[in-house]
Amino acid sequence: MAHSRTERRGSYAKGIAKREEILERALDVIAREGYQGASVKELADEVGLSQAGLLHYFDSKEELFTAILRKRDEVDSAGFGLHAADGTVAHGDFQEGFIGVIRHNADVPGLVQLFARLSVDAADPDHAAHDFFVERGRTLREVFTDSIAARQAAGELTRSIDPAVLARIFQAVADGLQVQWMLEPEIDMAAITEALFTALDPRTDRTEEDGRGAAS
Repeated sequence: MAHSRTERRGSYAKGIAKREEILERALDVIAREGYQGASVKELADEVGLSQAGLLHYFDSKEELFTAILRKRDEVDSAGFGLHAADGTVAHGDFQEGFIGVIRHNADVPGLVQLFARLSVDAADPDHAAHDFFVERGRTLREVFTDSIAARQAAGELTRSIDPAVLARIFQAVADGLQVQWMLEPEIDMAAITEALFTALDPRTDRTEEDGRGAAS
């Protein structure tokens, strides 16, 4: 009996490890080949599985691609300092991390295409990605709302807009810029987002006024 439980735990651990391998390799394939070029067959070949074998680890193709986006967020959050070592949100660096992710997106067009395509499909409540996108947006706004409120209190962002509303504005800007960038790749998404932060910083006007005063 004990031996059987050990085998089950070993099999489960191997399954989790294989699933992680699939997701990590899929991020590379989609970033390299683009969303359109990353078929289930190609992803399966990348990890030495048949298409049926690959989908054994996921409920469907849609669930596979949803899991890829979830893995992407996990990697980006860790890589761009959106979370501290203890796993909590690093509020002080959130602007820098947020812009860092946006800048990185320009290097992985396939993942941007996947995100944009699934975000539209996920408007259907029955779609496999629906709950992921709803929860993702809610979590992003909660984190951003707290960070914005802290920066407003410190005089670093305008207080004329409610933090929760401003969080939605930043989310809309980031998502909208991705669509514009896919149509016009010369757009600098990170620079435009930085410009919005600057425009909403009340210290910007004071600096410009001081500069004009010194010039006169």
